[in-house]
Amino acid sequence: MALPLPFLRRPPLVGMVHLAALPGAPGFGGDLEAVERQAAEEAATIAAAGFDAVMVENFGDVPFYKDRLPAVTVAALTRCALAVRRAAPGLPLGINALRNDGLAALGIAVAVGAAFIRVNVLSGAMVTDQGIIEGCAAELLRARAALGARVAILADVAVKHAAPLHTLDLEASARDLVHRGGADALVVSGSGTGAPTDPGRVARVRAAVPGTPIFIGSGATAETLATLAADGYIVGTALKRAGRVDAAACGKLRAAADVLTA
Repeated sequence: MALPLPFLRRPPLVGMVHLAALPGAPGFGGDLEAVERQAAEEAATIAAAGFDAVMVENFGDVPFYKDRLPAVTVAALTRCALAVRRAAPGLPLGINALRNDGLAALGIAVAVGAAFIRVNVLSGAMVTDQGIIEGCAAELLRARAALGARVAILADVAVKHAAPLHTLDLEASARDLVHRGGADALVVSGSGTGAPTDPGRVARVRAAVPGTPIFIGSGATAETLATLAADGYIVGTALKRAGRVDAAACGKLRAAADVLTA
């Protein structure tokens, strides 16, 4: 049975905190406290704008490992997730351990009290810039059950920055993710970070798995929210000005979302 998401009282806005590079990554600047401080500041900005949830991911750690993250990355991501939670204590927290370490995301979520995780490839296999990434549903769902964790899983359908190994049957993929992979909600995205999501794909996924919450995973802006007709919107790129989450940009998104629910 799917776990309920604690913030679906209205089509929620999930604000992304894209962490700067963490220790061990080539781009790490040598100051983890600065990374943590920026994460907290951005989470506070997202919360002050009235967003419904916040999610943190190791966005700056390019090039990504395709699945198992080093211990230092998991530890640093946990530290930053705690800082985000302290900065936005009233918001449900999500974790994404890039590129596809669902077990690490789950472990961090349990440790910090997060409500959900995002898993890019929960089932099936995708060709990515990290190589072929295979689904982790069997291990992840068993680990969640063993831990007794009430942590919801948001799984991508045809994840961005990836291509299927064979011709993609979008509807079959969505059904497999929900009925065989155990996803609690699905994420539909464009081709890459910030790329627009095709409303037609959203409609096809919704028709394939009626009753399953559908989130937009990329390209949502104040101007496009009304065209996407989703159950929730994960927003990162549109919140930024000069590379950081901006209060005015967050407010613009919140105002646009409020129009949809008025």
